[in-house]
Amino acid sequence: QVQVVESGGGLVQAGGSLRLSCAASISIFSINTMGWYRQAPGKQRELVAHITTDGSTNYADSVKGRFTISRVYAKNTVYLQMNSLKPEDTAVYYCNAAQGLTLYWGQGTQVTVSS
Repeated sequence: QVQVVESGGGLVQAGGSLRLSCAASISIFSINTMGWYRQAPGKQRELVAHITTDGSTNYADSVKGRFTISRVYAKNTVYLQMNSLKPEDTAVYYCNAAQGLTLYWGQGTQVTVSS
């Protein structure tokens, strides 16, 4: 069973930056895709960004040019660098790992952006 743990959330002012970390319990070489989702109050969970083992990435239109997803294989970790944060980025951010047809979710980390 794959486990993923998020960290790095917090409170930041608009225009600031934050880096989220997602640590997997196994080598991320064995994971097809790792990504970040977020869920704001009263909203559905939505894709923020994901990355595959071949390095391919996808981003939500709302974060393109501001967020960057990356991986460090030696740490079994995927990062989400968030720059130029906006109040509308406020949400609980969840890490997701896909192995075969199975999805694994982290516990979530709160990101709050003040105006």
